[in-house]
Amino acid sequence: MVQMNAEILAKVITKRPEISHKGTFGRAVLIGGNQQYGGAIIMSAEACIKCGAGLTTVITAEKNHTALHTRLPEAMVLAFSEKAAIQKVLDSATVILIGPGLGLDAPALKLLKNILAVQKEKQWLVIDGSAITLFSENSLTLPHPKQTVFTPHEAEWSRLSGLALDEQTTENNCAKQALLGAKIVLKSHRTTIYDNSIAYYHNPLGNPGMATGGMGDTLAGIITGFLAQFDKTIDTIGAAVYLHSLIGDELYQKNYIVLPTSISAALPTYMKRSIERN
Repeated sequence: MVQMNAEILAKVITKRPEISHKGTFGRAVLIGGNQQYGGAIIMSAEACIKCGAGLTTVITAEKNHTALHTRLPEAMVLAFSEKAAIQKVLDSATVILIGPGLGLDAPALKLLKNILAVQKEKQWLVIDGSAITLFSENSLTLPHPKQTVFTPHEAEWSRLSGLALDEQTTENNCAKQALLGAKIVLKSHRTTIYDNSIAYYHNPLGNPGMATGGMGDTLAGIITGFLAQFDKTIDTIGAAVYLHSLIGDELYQKNYIVLPTSISAALPTYMKRSIERN
């Protein structure tokens, strides 16, 4: 297992080509935010946009549209009911994120099943939050596991893997990852990324100030934005995880609590700094 450091940012975050356009940096589609949890998908979208995804479309409950437009005029938005428009944006998506604030009801399950049915071989899928629980409880399967990333915290991983908290050893986690075939970002005070039956990356960063609602939604948005624009590799996922915690640690030096939205606000500056140092 490799302990990550700033070198992974230099490896992944590259200078943007002079001749480029929005499509150069990928099309991200984010799905979540029911009537109650609209803030989750808004925080994911903010992170995705501010880390550089070229085009970001959010599919969310209509109740959340005004808040989303107000907070993020850069994002496009669709309601869950706009089936034809949804299919069109899914067809052209580089990466799809589903789960933040999605909920656990029948319409949420139907949405998840639809995404699993339409995911193309070259599209990446990030499954977060309540979508992990829906996937686990309904014994769903992945069409393209090698292009899928799960981002569970330990309780969600317990549901997904069947491992009790005290059974979540590195060896057991590797075995369960191998069965799923997907990449696993197992969130904890020291996040570990699993792939190819091994514990691939260990994140040495993170702090108790980051233990607040929306932190995982923000991380999912960064992972999505990175996969939209950079190489589709485990390194890119690792860089997203590392940068999220790096910003959080530096903010924690002067703040008792680190807000997820503060991390998103700092993303462009930190990414620029990474390029200039290399």
